[in-house]
Amino acid sequence: MTDNTLGIADLDTAAIDSALAGTPFHDRLHHFATIDSTNTHALDQAKAGAPHGSCYIADEQIAGRGRGNHQWHSDARQGLYLSVLLRPQISASDLTWLPLIAGLAAHRAIQQITALNADLRWPNDLLIGVKKAGGILVESQSEQERVLAAVIGIGINLHQQTFPLNLATPATSLDLETGRYTSRQDLLIALLQSLHAELTALQSKEALAAIPARIAAISTWVEGRRVEVHGPQACTGITAGLDPKGFLRVQTENSTATITTGGLRDPTK
Repeated sequence: MTDNTLGIADLDTAAIDSALAGTPFHDRLHHFATIDSTNTHALDQAKAGAPHGSCYIADEQIAGRGRGNHQWHSDARQGLYLSVLLRPQISASDLTWLPLIAGLAAHRAIQQITALNADLRWPNDLLIGVKKAGGILVESQSEQERVLAAVIGIGINLHQQTFPLNLATPATSLDLETGRYTSRQDLLIALLQSLHAELTALQSKEALAAIPARIAAISTWVEGRRVEVHGPQACTGITAGLDPKGFLRVQTENSTATITTGGLRDPTK
């Protein structure tokens, strides 16, 4: 394991390595006291030839990013901020699965460590009730239809007690929701172990086919919910489940739209 700081007190590198044995993340965790963005760094490292499974974690991001060029607030030592570099053997058309399997992995890890049931607001927001506790950002480098590298960035609020007032969705942290301290190390290990398990789905047609139903089982947003879709496919309607490629169906007043990109909001809030 590469240590890019003088030591991070709440991460026991030997224990993490032991827990990640047998996964592609073993001995490939790089951590930083401060960085601009773990996703930006991971994409740069991908171009430089970094191997599959390289994982970059930071105490603080000074230019953290969410989807749609939104800023991700990454206060020092208050959350889990990491990006995982993958070199998956998939076509560019299958990249849509990555935020979904990351959501499944994050849901399982949060449940395992805190007993909280995180809601997944398609395609990339982790909510506890109506408040946002985390987000997922997937970026890739492709050559025609061949994926050269993909980066899954995940940010989860752990210890924050207050948040900016101008957020599009009210925010929360795992500590606020549980009333107790959440171990960053335990959540990191659980998340990477879960992500390793989910990545096997990319090799199995049967497992891929099961993902839409698995998402529906943990999400209150993908079926029977009135939503506003923001982005190039802006519309308002009732969600009607995921299609076989993991895209969201929305029943509008006149037709059923298949949403391939964008974000969701509750129009009543």
